[in-house]
Amino acid sequence: KLDLFDVYGSVWFGAIYVLLMVSLVGCIIPRTIVYARNIRSEPPAAPRNLLRLPDHASYDTSESPEAVAERARAVLTQRGYRLRAPREGEEGISAERGYLREVGNLVFHLSVLIVLAGFATGGLLGYKGGVILVQGTTFSNNLTSYDDFVPGSLFQADRMEPFSFTVDDFDIDWLTSGPRQGMARGFQAHLRYRESPDDAEQDYDLKVNHPLKIGSTEVFLIGHGYAPVITIRDGDGNVVYSRPTVFLPTDASFLSLGVVKAPDAQPQGIGLEGLLYPTYVKLGGDPVNVMGDDKNPLLSMLVYTGDLNMDDPAGQSVYLLDKSKATKVLKPDGSDFRIDLSLGETVELPDGLGSVTFDSITPWTRLQVSQTPGKLVALAGVSLALLGLLGSLFIRPRRVWVRTRRQGAGTLVEVAALDRSGGGDVAPVLEEIVTALQAGTDRRTPDEETS
Repeated sequence: KLDLFDVYGSVWFGAIYVLLMVSLVGCIIPRTIVYARNIRSEPPAAPRNLLRLPDHASYDTSESPEAVAERARAVLTQRGYRLRAPREGEEGISAERGYLREVGNLVFHLSVLIVLAGFATGGLLGYKGGVILVQGTTFSNNLTSYDDFVPGSLFQADRMEPFSFTVDDFDIDWLTSGPRQGMARGFQAHLRYRESPDDAEQDYDLKVNHPLKIGSTEVFLIGHGYAPVITIRDGDGNVVYSRPTVFLPTDASFLSLGVVKAPDAQPQGIGLEGLLYPTYVKLGGDPVNVMGDDKNPLLSMLVYTGDLNMDDPAGQSVYLLDKSKATKVLKPDGSDFRIDLSLGETVELPDGLGSVTFDSITPWTRLQVSQTPGKLVALAGVSLALLGLLGSLFIRPRRVWVRTRRQGAGTLVEVAALDRSGGGDVAPVLEEIVTALQAGTDRRTPDEETS
């Protein structure tokens, strides 16, 4: 069993998840130890010949070596460099900066671990469910109210928050001109909700990307459609079906597909299958739906009679009609008997089967209810990852050395810079430091060499 239909809950996916976390821990701990050791150590001593480094400069000045060295220490300290303490027998000044670059790398790796932990928490303890609600119906947050429900591996039903809400109304703003004419520009559901049975009702306008938040649970508006109210009377004149029936959109114009099942009709069960045209027109003799708004709704359905196989132990979808044991109703000429109903119309079925009435049309909304306990942890991890990544990309670890020595009646000053990460241009840094060292001095015979 490979659990290909339940990848995130499978053993092998969990093993990969754990191995990834172990790998990250195995990367973070050694690098943290190395970094802690490096942060306590001083910059290395200056190389013997600074002029052999790729980026270097030198100049002569009448100042004493001690005065230049003192200014160099001040200039480097002001620019955030950490200096190597003077030692007996060592010449020159060693300075280094950019220690936070490795901190950025460590923070990035640690944040990935935090994100994984956040997602794991949400996947284990949280849940996600979906439900379609016709306008005017009420939803209570319990397992039996959902159309589909995906719990976490460690989910406990008693942790579900006891809220409820009613969809009072549903508004759609349709585009009436332009290339997208007939499509929805925006929609919202007007809800009345209670956070618990004893709490007072509150109002909320639910919009796309503006979920209703109740405690740690969020309710999202993710779709909508139409539910025509259909009434079926059987051959004895009894009402065997009368309620809103959810039709599912098949395209952007909201041409919708649906079925109706009346297994208890007499003398035979009745099943309907067909399309809902919210705005029906005929073009060239063919039925066409021109927009999603219900300006001219029409039902066009085929009729089936007999056993609808409702007692099948395997069950069946409410959106599909099992026709394996049913018989399609035909006209005397052998063609399909199709009922085309405008709003308010009734059609009599042949052979005394009964009648079908298209009473009204009402909107439905599809809602997603989810609880993700580790969401804030994952968000914090992503924020840390961004900060760590920025730090590792833009903080440049650099070393600078300054050496002064007597040369004739003056002092020869040698300066070199090195980018430890490679690929960085340190020439501007070198020029800036040399300029700061030369400011206000009597520079007699400048002889700068940079590369």
